[in-house]
Amino acid sequence: LQVQNDHGDATSDLNRRMQFQNKLAGVCEEMCKEVGAYPKCTQCPKFVEPDSTPGVMTWDELLEHMDNLVSWGQDQIKGWHKQASALQMNQGSHEGTVVTAEVFDVMR
Repeated sequence: LQVQNDHGDATSDLNRRMQFQNKLAGVCEEMCKEVGAYPKCTQCPKFVEPDSTPGVMTWDELLEHMDNLVSWGQDQIKGWHKQASALQMNQGSHEGTVVTAEVFDVMR
């Protein structure tokens, strides 16, 4: 193995090392499958255990999903408040003007 002093060569070397490690990660996982250690493989670098309950939502997954829904709902309500405020501002500047469905769609 040759160590390069040039910055460009060092970057190239780092990229090659990452490619090599990524290739080894796949080989490591396959080897664990062959010896029966998969999916309890603790030796493989950055091993992510597969979903033990595919197609079934666990309590932790359900709670995370509910948190995501709360966040999404809050964002939706903020958007509705902005839309209502814009409609009120538009209505206040054009008293007596009727807002048509086309204008309402454009404001969304």
